[in-house]
Amino acid sequence: MDRLIYTAMTGAKHVMWQQATVAHNLANVTTTGFRAQIDAFRAVPVIGGDAPTRAFVVDASVGTDFRPGVIQTTGRNLDVAISGKGWIAVQGADGKEAYTRDGSLTVNANGVMQTRTGLNVLSDSGPISVPPDTELTIAANGTISTVPTSNQKNQVTEVGHLKLVNPPEENLERGDDGLFHLKNGGIADADTSVVLHSGGLESSNVNPAEALVNMISLSRQFDMNMKLLQNADQNSAKASQIMSVTG
Repeated sequence: MDRLIYTAMTGAKHVMWQQATVAHNLANVTTTGFRAQIDAFRAVPVIGGDAPTRAFVVDASVGTDFRPGVIQTTGRNLDVAISGKGWIAVQGADGKEAYTRDGSLTVNANGVMQTRTGLNVLSDSGPISVPPDTELTIAANGTISTVPTSNQKNQVTEVGHLKLVNPPEENLERGDDGLFHLKNGGIADADTSVVLHSGGLESSNVNPAEALVNMISLSRQFDMNMKLLQNADQNSAKASQIMSVTG
């Protein structure tokens, strides 16, 4: 009887956690470059001499869906999307290098290139500074060039190069800040094979219809686990009645 309670109780608990993951994915349907999180259930035996046949149901984060999203044209010079695999290196809030697919870039009041969320965009030598009164263009290889907004528009100057990386996906993990980091805490090397699409942004790879269906399925699983707990309670009550009669 208690084996059923163990399984149903932990199953209901972790179904709720999976629903939170699906809700998080749905909330980021419109987030530029977002990668959906993937969860799965697994059975874990209870450790202890008095419970050798019991098992918990545990929700395990098995990874990230790295499939690319759709590139949507914006026509803005500072919007870039990665074609295929690759990442843009940025400086996280903790000062360490991190990686994102969000290529909606801007230049702050101090002339430093940043993401829309205020993170410094990195080159191989650190943050990128842009001179004032210039127009920016970003080439497919990440080269950043400026043209004066004055009459001398034929003076093209290269001011930096975006650090584009492409580490193995199995070596990446999502941080609490939503950025990706190397699992060993290291820094990825620049990869010249990464190609940018200028004037566009990559959409989230979350499929809203699939996520909604998954949410409904999880809700039904939760109801099933709750019914199992109710059945276990009813069976226990009936067993107690039988024991009292026979006793």
